[in-house]
Amino acid sequence: MSEFLAELIGTMILVILGGGVVGGVVLKKTKAEGAGWVVITIGWGLAVTMGVYAVGNFTGAHINPAVTLGFAAAGEFPWAKVPTYILAQMIGAIIGAGIVFLNYLPHWKATKDQGAKLGVFATDPAIRSPFSNLLSEMIGTFILLMGLMFIGANEFTEGLNPLIVGALIIAIGMSLGGATGYAINPARDLGPRIAHALLPIPGKGGSDWGYSWIPVVGPILGGVYGAVFYNAMFLGNFSLVFWILSAVVAVIIIGATTVELKKNENDSEEIKKKAV
Repeated sequence: MSEFLAELIGTMILVILGGGVVGGVVLKKTKAEGAGWVVITIGWGLAVTMGVYAVGNFTGAHINPAVTLGFAAAGEFPWAKVPTYILAQMIGAIIGAGIVFLNYLPHWKATKDQGAKLGVFATDPAIRSPFSNLLSEMIGTFILLMGLMFIGANEFTEGLNPLIVGALIIAIGMSLGGATGYAINPARDLGPRIAHALLPIPGKGGSDWGYSWIPVVGPILGGVYGAVFYNAMFLGNFSLVFWILSAVVAVIIIGATTVELKKNENDSEEIKKKAV
């Protein structure tokens, strides 16, 4: 199997099982309707596990552009292969989303909530606040890359690594994912979002392109920073990329905090005015 086909199939499996569990929980009249966030996070963790088991021997199963770029930035992966991997991941994600659509064919019409339909394909924030949403995606993907580096630095029984990676995804989802739905993977969000725009889903509504840049830029920044941060702190390799991204991350943290504090001040002033 070529590396291109392996990354395509691995990402396709990831999206079929990950998008599939969301569909089961949020679409009307499914057997899993209303099963909740815990089921979704476990489903996504197992989706990653199966994707890694499927193609790990061929490519290391990146199945995520943030992982590919992070490993390349850390010197663990050749830059020449990055475009091929990312293209394969995007195509695999679109195909996987199409299969999820087919699996739930009667349920799209039964579901009136346009946001729920989009949620099967792409993420959206619990509270829409761009700086904070971007920061949340960065933090989740930072932990993902750091976790992958931790796992790679330890020896496990042969064949156990994909389960450990799946457990990492579940942990990120349960602990950090409630803010934005934790894309932590540009292909996982953008590919299915494109599929949502193209597929003939009854009463689907818009694809929320205004938000779509956040689950792409956030994971890329967080993933690359996680990889170079590990190299710097654990291996002593302080690269130029590490220092540049440290400055960028600091700006985003300050910006997000300032915006939210300003909102709190405005709310307090409104409450005082009403009290008077």
